[in-house]
Amino acid sequence: MRRGNLKVRLLIAVAVIAFAFIRKCSQEEVNPYTGKKQAISLSPEQEIAIGLQSAPGMAQQHGGLHPDNKLQALVDDVGKKLVNSSIAKNTPYKYEFHLLADERTINAFALPGGQIFITYALLSKLENQDQLAGVLGHEIGHVLGKHSNERITNANFWKVIAMGSSAIDMGSVAQQYGQGQLLKNGRGDELESDELGVKFMMDAGYNPEEMIGVMKILKAAAGPNRVPEFQSTHPDPENRIEKIREAIKRYRNKKAS
Repeated sequence: MRRGNLKVRLLIAVAVIAFAFIRKCSQEEVNPYTGKKQAISLSPEQEIAIGLQSAPGMAQQHGGLHPDNKLQALVDDVGKKLVNSSIAKNTPYKYEFHLLADERTINAFALPGGQIFITYALLSKLENQDQLAGVLGHEIGHVLGKHSNERITNANFWKVIAMGSSAIDMGSVAQQYGQGQLLKNGRGDELESDELGVKFMMDAGYNPEEMIGVMKILKAAAGPNRVPEFQSTHPDPENRIEKIREAIKRYRNKKAS
């Protein structure tokens, strides 16, 4: 009886895992903006809807929107210039830029579909508009890179794998491996967004070297006790600076040729 039960559990596990892989393969497509092959489960319309639904809650977590209309106008102007000068203009996404009142959390982030946020704590650290363009360009890169969409799709894939693996007492192993894969994807997303941000800055006439200044600000803000790179979804600022320099050189060479 035990051998029979094990055989049944094994067959169930194989069927569920096979289904997960077949579904993921069917979701793979080439991102039209980056050329990267990704597993994507949400349409642009669904991404936009998720972003719009989530935006008020995200703003509330950071003390709401900043009351200074002039600072908000600055963020809007830089953001719109980046969008209108780049491939972002020819996408279905609806870009909106929000300055958050949070004076303590140095952060910027993007929701699916084009809702982009920067905290006052980060804005106040920036030295010029070029650095602001670097921050916003990076976040536009997350939207075009469909990074949230990809993470949602991958998370659902590993949920199904864990469910199938639990039939043979391997669910926790699959779940841990899935979390490791998502960590790797997060680091790759940051580097891809840095590179896209450099391109958007150059297309809009901003100085891409100031993206390096942003990295130095983030490194200083993190302090000496920052999480080591292998434990973080974000690459170390020093590694990001190296990749940014490479991207600047590559795009300048393209323009010169």
